[in-house]
Amino acid sequence: MVTLAAAPSVADEIVCLSDALQIGQAAARSGVSAKMIRYYESVGLIRPVTRTGSNYRSYDPADVQRLRFIARGRELGFSLDDIAALLRLWDEPARSSAEVKAVALGHIAALDRKIAAMEAMRAALRQLTDHCQGDDRPACPIIDDLAGVAGSPQTRKQRDA
Repeated sequence: MVTLAAAPSVADEIVCLSDALQIGQAAARSGVSAKMIRYYESVGLIRPVTRTGSNYRSYDPADVQRLRFIARGRELGFSLDDIAALLRLWDEPARSSAEVKAVALGHIAALDRKIAAMEAMRAALRQLTDHCQGDDRPACPIIDDLAGVAGSPQTRKQRDA
């Protein structure tokens, strides 16, 4: 939280707040909910904002742009740690695009691992559903698999019938 050395006058506050937005307005302009804005502030993705004399949070256009950056990063599936790294790079004028690319390539590798895991889950479920009769009998290879029972007597009877 920013602490001011001297309280601003009413005239100063009006001038300072001409571009200022309250949290609801910042949420509407950024596409990030007020709850998430407060969370991002608490974890340090956005700076602690100034407060008005009435103790309302006060956001400026740069804060809204940063929130949009975070929202787009989340849409692309970046973790909060990756977004923090990307924000640090964005804030650094002397950054190397190679550093940014490395973060993105790391994320692509993580996505590839998740996709492979999901494809394996899909294949396992497809095999189980292909072997399930889907009738009125209680035997079911899906239930057996979930229970860790390979080929229970009920399943074997159903297959042999």
